Amino acid sequence: MHRRIEFLSRHLICLVIMGLALVGLAVGALGKQNSNSDLASGTITRGAGTTIIQGGTGSTGGFVPVLTTIAFHAEKSGGTVTGDFECLARAPAAATGAVSAQFTVNAMYVTGQITGAVVNEDTATLTGTANITGLGAGSAVPFELVVRKGGPGSTAVLTTKGPPVLVFHEILLEGSFEVFSADTKD
Repeated sequence: MHRRIEFLSRHLICLVIMGLALVGLAVGALGKQNSNSDLASGTITRGAGTTIIQGGTGSTGGFVPVLTTIAFHAEKSGGTVTGDFECLARAPAAATGAVSAQFTVNAMYVTGQITGAVVNEDTATLTGTANITGLGAGSAVPFELVVRKGGPGSTAVLTTKGPPVLVFHEILLEGSFEVFSADTKD
């Protein structure tokens, strides 16, 4: 009788352990399912810093350097993309001389709402509409901002799609751009 109780006790313990293992697997699977649905929500990209526009004002402007202060963020919630974009471009008051390194002239200011985002590896393409003063001035001007993840040396390309269409290739000097994929949510 004692052997039979011992035999039943061992089998009962094995059944309890197997049952707990199955419950653990089920909870893990449900947790994974929930985290996969969470990937459709959260931060898509964000960043801020100082950039320099490649080629500055270009040949027609005498290749005067242009610095920008840029900031953006985009999130997705319930299938909807929202976010904000700010970019202030500054140029020196004079192309040469004592004030040529003082970036005090407001060349362009872009303030916009982000309504679309596509992530491809370490690059995010953000779209929306903006109000622009200075160069390319207008209201509700469609724009596209393509940012590449990283710190100094990373790039951003801003295209404003009003008359005229303007394209600015920017190199990050200070700050960082973050791009999140399904594997790296914040």
